[in-house]
Amino acid sequence: MTTLMTVLGIVVFAVGLLISIAWHELGHLSTAKLFGIRVPQYMVGFGPTIFSRKKGETEYGVKAVPFGGYIRMIGMFPPGDDGKIAARSTSPWRGMIEDARSAAFEELQPGDENRLFYTRKPWKRVIVMFAGPFMNLVLAVAIFLGVMMSFGVNTQTTSVGTVSQCVVPASASTDTCPKGAKDSPAKAAGLQPRDKIVAFNGHPTPDWGTLQQDIRKTTGPATITIERDGVRKTLHADLIENQVAKSDGNGGYVEGKYVTAGFLGFTPASGVVQQSFGQSVDRMGNMVQDGIDSMIALPSKIPDLWNAAFGDAPRKADSPMGVVGAARVGGEVASLDIPPSQRIATMLFLVAGFNLSLFLFNMLPLLPLDGGHIAGALWEAIRRHTARLVRRPDPGPFDVAKMMPIAYVIAGVFICFTLLVLVADVVNPVKIS
Repeated sequence: MTTLMTVLGIVVFAVGLLISIAWHELGHLSTAKLFGIRVPQYMVGFGPTIFSRKKGETEYGVKAVPFGGYIRMIGMFPPGDDGKIAARSTSPWRGMIEDARSAAFEELQPGDENRLFYTRKPWKRVIVMFAGPFMNLVLAVAIFLGVMMSFGVNTQTTSVGTVSQCVVPASASTDTCPKGAKDSPAKAAGLQPRDKIVAFNGHPTPDWGTLQQDIRKTTGPATITIERDGVRKTLHADLIENQVAKSDGNGGYVEGKYVTAGFLGFTPASGVVQQSFGQSVDRMGNMVQDGIDSMIALPSKIPDLWNAAFGDAPRKADSPMGVVGAARVGGEVASLDIPPSQRIATMLFLVAGFNLSLFLFNMLPLLPLDGGHIAGALWEAIRRHTARLVRRPDPGPFDVAKMMPIAYVIAGVFICFTLLVLVADVVNPVKIS
């Protein structure tokens, strides 16, 4: 049964991946057609074509390798300086430029002269290239908000999980009470597991983040209003200063960082809690910021990734993970011993996270990514606007094809990194708990 559920989880994630890719390319396709650009192909996947059908002027299809997709637009790059596609050069760098330019004019037909991508105004090209990543962002936001507001998320609550028996600094290597240690203020006040704290010093505590902040800024006498077995009681505690884990401002902790603050001495219980719209938006903002931070930190994670793939080092929980690794996690999620609703919610979160990553990754201003074409269109707009201001001749379209040698280098780096992640995902995958 576990094997069946694991396989089912992998299949479900693969379907979600295909839908996400198709949704991304639909953004490019719809806006390209809106602006009159001819699109000969819309494909989900790479490699050999499994299925295709031509409707109108566009061939729609699915390919064998579901790790990406594309649409082919006529005239992605402008012709050479002489207005023609240049002859093939023996220079490898020049050859890359000419190959890209030639591919941009494949299937050119009579009447396409006014339907080329590069002939559209820069703002239209920005919209066409931004539409794909934007569709992933829309899907990610819709799934995240839907899951958090309906299924809820596993989060720390204001209920008591465990009560600390004594006062021990957070950096101590053990939780056992050393000889002569003082009782924790929570134990001395009579706080018990499963008590729900509804107010602290008379202030309501709707969530753990609020309660944590109230506790940390308090030393000395305090009142704690609790619900125990349906009855409200008021406990009196004498909080002290102690070394505690640094808060991230949202109820979580910053690993390895400590501060001195007010200390009560209990661990909150966790539970699945539905989030309000405002709480969901706040969490979404944190996810986006975490995603950006992770993108910036990618180069620094390569040594650990290499050691995990080819050495004996353990795979870290925040290690970069590819499609294969995500699919394995999807299989693990489906086989977890948790309620079915939470399996569904976690799987949806996984798909939403993939879409958020697609958005952030594609917005990097580097060719061959969408962000590289956006950057080229914006640079062209700046050049043309500047030329008008200083009354100089229109410089014409910016030849993005000249950036292709750099694009090939960047693509090579991406491919090497992808292969490294793939090896790590196979031999030393990220585990979930």
